[in-house]
Amino acid sequence: MKPRFTSRLHPLWAAGCGALLLSNVATAQTTTPAQPPAGTVTAPAASPTAPWTLQSAIDYALQNNLTVRQSQLSSDLNGATLRQSKAALLPTANLSGTQAWNYGTTVNPLTNVFQDQTTRTNNFSGNTQITLFSGFQLRNTVKRNALEFEAGVYDADKARNDLALNVASAFLQTVLAAELLRSNEARVNSSQQQVDRTKLLLKAGSVAESNLLDSEAQLATDQYNVVTAQNQLTIARLQLAQLMNLDAAATRALQISTPQLADPDERSLDDTDPEATYQTAQAQQPDIKAADLRVRSALRNVDVARGGYYPRLFLNASIFTGYSSLYTRPIITGDSVQVPLPVFQFDPATGQPLPTSFVALSPKQPVRSSTSSDFPDQIKNNLGRSVQFALQIPILNGLQVRTNVQRSQIAVKQAELRLDQARLTLRQNIQQAYADALASQRQYISSRQQVQALSAAYRNAEIRFNNGLLNGTEFNIAKNNLTAAESSMIQAKYQFIFRRKVLDFYQGKPIAL
Repeated sequence: MKPRFTSRLHPLWAAGCGALLLSNVATAQTTTPAQPPAGTVTAPAASPTAPWTLQSAIDYALQNNLTVRQSQLSSDLNGATLRQSKAALLPTANLSGTQAWNYGTTVNPLTNVFQDQTTRTNNFSGNTQITLFSGFQLRNTVKRNALEFEAGVYDADKARNDLALNVASAFLQTVLAAELLRSNEARVNSSQQQVDRTKLLLKAGSVAESNLLDSEAQLATDQYNVVTAQNQLTIARLQLAQLMNLDAAATRALQISTPQLADPDERSLDDTDPEATYQTAQAQQPDIKAADLRVRSALRNVDVARGGYYPRLFLNASIFTGYSSLYTRPIITGDSVQVPLPVFQFDPATGQPLPTSFVALSPKQPVRSSTSSDFPDQIKNNLGRSVQFALQIPILNGLQVRTNVQRSQIAVKQAELRLDQARLTLRQNIQQAYADALASQRQYISSRQQVQALSAAYRNAEIRFNNGLLNGTEFNIAKNNLTAAESSMIQAKYQFIFRRKVLDFYQGKPIAL
């Protein structure tokens, strides 16, 4: 399933141009969603020279951001650990071989006889071992690592969702900065026209010279605000480029496609209920799922620790052979020979044996000898095999098993607390996001009404100023009041849009402007 994401938000708004700019979101809480927050990681990156849409910016960031790549590598490590624990269920098999030269008195490994000669020896062996029973520790370890691997996948999803949400925040901040820049540039044009008009009125004697000075001072202030707005836009573009991991050339050429965003109204939040949003997010948030999996992993780790109470049974098998340069093989050579044996008679008087001239012949005996044995013959003749069962019964090991069980049980409680904390934080974030969105909605509606009223007041002040019925200071106050109200309205609009998107993320909706 493609992921959706939600976030934990701590937004800040930086002052500039008489208004506050949206700041980057500090941290986003995410879950493994059914569809991507703003596209999948495998989507092709947009061209750095083309205007970036929100979707293309998120897709490019997901492919190139180092934090996301690091989280994916952590997930891959968990996968390697899982594969290794599965492989531990298989028998082990190893081959070994040595070649040595012994000088002086040594023990011949094939005859176990001391000898004082230079000897060349070779030893070859192979052995295998299989664990027949270990208190189910191996199987429980596999199940625990499988849960950890799945939790790691959700952690990687969370990192991607956090990045996507931060890119959306930076993208909206850039759009807001661009709109504030346009608004300030429009004020500069208006102030320039006012200066030109005042000069004509001054020549006609309709206004005092002080009015022209006030108009020129206002123009200088508006020009300064344009420079400030340009700096804010540059910073916002830089923050977006850094999240996307763009190179220097692409950062300088970064341009975004400005979306058409609807103004909020009184019914913009009618389809949003914080409690229903929480229930939906709880089933989709990857950090909630990861925390739940780690509770189950901790429970499985208790089973692994308890397996230390049980005996262990192993089956071992081995094969051995070797070669020694001094090893000789006994052989029978030549013809057999007869050995004469003397014959004795007993003296009847004394009972003592008396030698005679007769001899008795014994059976033929073979003549024994020895010869050196070549390498293939020794490897074949010295072959040995063994099979054994090994049983280990734990009796007393410094209470290590009991301590491990107690530690794993404490780890379960810690994991459960982390899960409860994640759920609590999720609920609080949703409630805060809804409250912020509602406040921004109300602020926008109020600012819009204020702009309408101040626009009428400004037009009236302009007419009076041009007719010499209002001094420059009072006129500039009316204009600055309108400027502040317009900036506040723009800020509230984008603040609401961002909070609205945050609530959409919690509801499992993809990012879209």
